[in-house]
Amino acid sequence: MTFAGLGLTTAAVAAGSADTAGASNGAAWRSTRTAAASREAAWDSTRTAAASREAAWDSTRTPAAFTGRAASSTSATGPAGHASVARRHVSAEPCLVPGYKKTLNHLWRPDMAAAVAYARSRVGDVAFAVRTDHRFYGYRANHVEWSASVVKAMLMVAYLDMPVVANHPINGYVSLLIPMIEHSDNIAATTVIGIVGLSGLRALAARVGMENFEPVLPIWGETRVTPADQTKFFYRIDGYIAPPHRKFGMHLLASITRSQRWGIGEVTPRGWTPYFKGGWGSGTGLIDNQVALLKRGCSRASIAVLTMHDGSHDYGKETLRGIFSRLLRGFPKGTPSR
Repeated sequence: MTFAGLGLTTAAVAAGSADTAGASNGAAWRSTRTAAASREAAWDSTRTAAASREAAWDSTRTPAAFTGRAASSTSATGPAGHASVARRHVSAEPCLVPGYKKTLNHLWRPDMAAAVAYARSRVGDVAFAVRTDHRFYGYRANHVEWSASVVKAMLMVAYLDMPVVANHPINGYVSLLIPMIEHSDNIAATTVIGIVGLSGLRALAARVGMENFEPVLPIWGETRVTPADQTKFFYRIDGYIAPPHRKFGMHLLASITRSQRWGIGEVTPRGWTPYFKGGWGSGTGLIDNQVALLKRGCSRASIAVLTMHDGSHDYGKETLRGIFSRLLRGFPKGTPSR
């Protein structure tokens, strides 16, 4: 059994993938592999320098919206399978939703009761989490699932932050990153993970503070992820991208091809920009995942919904849409009424 969204061999992926819309450009990607090997050697030789650079980068990468926000935190986690919420007490200037003059947390809380009830009514293994500047909500938030193509967002960020890439123009790498993110192309992803390596993904996970992430090869789509870790990553994803390439990376996440804009792509509140990545099992229903950042001005919220054993891809997409739509009930949108 093969699943294109799970990162099998190049031949298997090219043969049957439902999410390899950029396959016609395969020759260009294959031509980069020799160069990729030499870049990998350079990457190995600069990892020590990158580690020391990381300390300085950590102190400067945080957008103004996050500065001084996490004075302390407390969490309340229920038994397995129950919703939980964690709250942080902050002291900095609050970020107000443009047009509302209130913080997102004053305007909205995810409808966890409705989302959990819906998840329990669906076939499959479902877990999800929501993160805002002040709070964290989760249903089975630390439950480990396979990533499928959701891991491609991490591949992109790790790739753009490599010293041999971060300090150079992006032109030479467009043929890999555009198809990998916008069209979820697996051939491009296999090339990128060959350059970044498992160590590159683990280094990024450590920067984010992930607790249950484990990359897997040769089937990279079986990488272990959780909703809690993925919302932590997406909430500040722009801050993890090397500054010279930050705008480019975020543009890719906002430009997912129309045929893959289900789930969060169908229910994004008006006035908010969705930056997201999905993953699925080549139409089989084995996996249907999405992780998203919703952003408006300085306001943001990240949501991760992971599902497995849905029965069919259409059913899995409907589960995603149903959970996102329930979580986003009451979310501020458009211009407030006067």
